Amino acid sequence: MCGIVGYVGKKPVVSILVDGLSKLEYRGYDSAGIAVFKDSCIEVHKAQGKLQNLRDLLAENNACELAATLGVGHIRWATHGIPNTINAHPHRSNCERIALVHNGIIENYKELKEFLIDKGCVFASETDTEVIAHLISYEYDKSNDFLTAVREAVKQL
Repeated sequence: MCGIVGYVGKKPVVSILVDGLSKLEYRGYDSAGIAVFKDSCIEVHKAQGKLQNLRDLLAENNACELAATLGVGHIRWATHGIPNTINAHPHRSNCERIALVHNGIIENYKELKEFLIDKGCVFASETDTEVIAHLISYEYDKSNDFLTAVREAVKQL
């Protein structure tokens, strides 16, 4: 079973996300990751295995020192794709302006993935969730409005 933690506020987000994920450890999982928004850029950190592996990665990259105050975290129990760092959430669109996590199954992800590949999207993972990031990005390119892009993408899921 997967778990999601999000935070928007004034405090540094990395430790808040990791602390939140630690409260979800009892669910069982095979990978963990966070995405934080700082200086108009999304940073993603992911690790296979126990949450401690993500903690170690964040310490190595000095990510705990980030001044970011907006982010999302995810622990994953694999449904699509093998348990590894590439398939861990969060997933980003090719343009890296959209990052997201998701619990559930996108039943029509194969058709959507084929459509998006035909439109030039390059997929990094084997997950159904990555389709959502690319689909929102594709719709955003058409509308130049994020809310419209999300609505149009959700209609197709």
